[in-house]
Amino acid sequence: MQKFKLGFLVNPIAGIGGSVALKGSDGDGIAAQAMALGATAKSNDRAKQALSVLSPYLDKITVFTANEEMGESTAKILGFDTKVVYKSADCVTTAQDTESAVQSLIDEGIDILLFAGGDGTARNVCSQVGDSFPVLGIPAGCKIHSGVYAVTPKAAGRVIEKMVTNELVTLTDADVMDIDESLFREGVVKAKRYGEMSVPCELRYVQAVKSGGKESDELVLQDIAADVINQMEEQLYVIGSGSTTAFLMEELGLDNTLLGVDLVQEQALIASDITEPQLWQVLENYDDQDGEQPVKLVITLIGGQGHIFGRGNQQLSPRIIRKIGKENIIVIATKTKLAALEQRPLIADTGDQTLDQELSGLMKITTGYNDQVLYPVASPE
Repeated sequence: MQKFKLGFLVNPIAGIGGSVALKGSDGDGIAAQAMALGATAKSNDRAKQALSVLSPYLDKITVFTANEEMGESTAKILGFDTKVVYKSADCVTTAQDTESAVQSLIDEGIDILLFAGGDGTARNVCSQVGDSFPVLGIPAGCKIHSGVYAVTPKAAGRVIEKMVTNELVTLTDADVMDIDESLFREGVVKAKRYGEMSVPCELRYVQAVKSGGKESDELVLQDIAADVINQMEEQLYVIGSGSTTAFLMEELGLDNTLLGVDLVQEQALIASDITEPQLWQVLENYDDQDGEQPVKLVITLIGGQGHIFGRGNQQLSPRIIRKIGKENIIVIATKTKLAALEQRPLIADTGDQTLDQELSGLMKITTGYNDQVLYPVASPE
């Protein structure tokens, strides 16, 4: 019987700058800078989560991939029949490596290309395949605005599983979006559409294009901000990324890192755009006054997608979240933003499956002044 020919490609440095506040990996020298700051590559870990879903079908799949960390190592660790069709010349891969590898994979007659990366990787893939060839992205970058990605790594595996088991899967065109990372690092979001690619249309597993822009209902945002500010005491507040948390900072009269993590204490800014190691050090040294004033974490969700962890806030690592504690997480969002999810749960995709499970269940969401709703949070499938 003909085996399913799975094209599998990993951008090994995707998202590497996230935990150290570099907002991504695009740009000359950014990956090296991130590693010098203590960042570690995690895209292969996320790719492994996706491919692990397919482990029951080892005898039905041949994985065509690139050498070493571009896919080969992960596929072989999981025991797949693996064929390397492209070899990178350097240990630090480039956009050209991605593009060349994609072309080599297509030349092998693969059935679909499963790739791990962020919006920059999607752009590279799109430049080679356009909308003529089926692809699916495993989210592994800091920026996931494009509609070609599954909602979680495991969800990507579930979609491929449907194809391997011959379930009917409809293809649809999805936008490839990206933003200017140089402006992104300055807190400016400037998104652009770079094309579209053909993806399996499984609404439960494939995300919508990220909803961008500032919340339009400022009265509601003012109510949300007033509720949080009214409860602020002397303890430390970790303020996550996003336009809704940015509005809170604006109401406090403080400078804000739109796409980073800031620290506030006694309604004063004490640190901006902090990295994961820096935040961990602060938490380690923080005096919680015998537990009476624990650190609070204020976050919001990604509009249109529902992620509260795992997208754009890699500074909030599993150890950071555990240190703060689920009971000290304040999620803020308008009811309009929640309604746009069409009853889909929020997603905690921290990269730590045990923590994701611990964060699952009903969570209080602050939606106005003295106004909260209970909304479900799910771990990646």
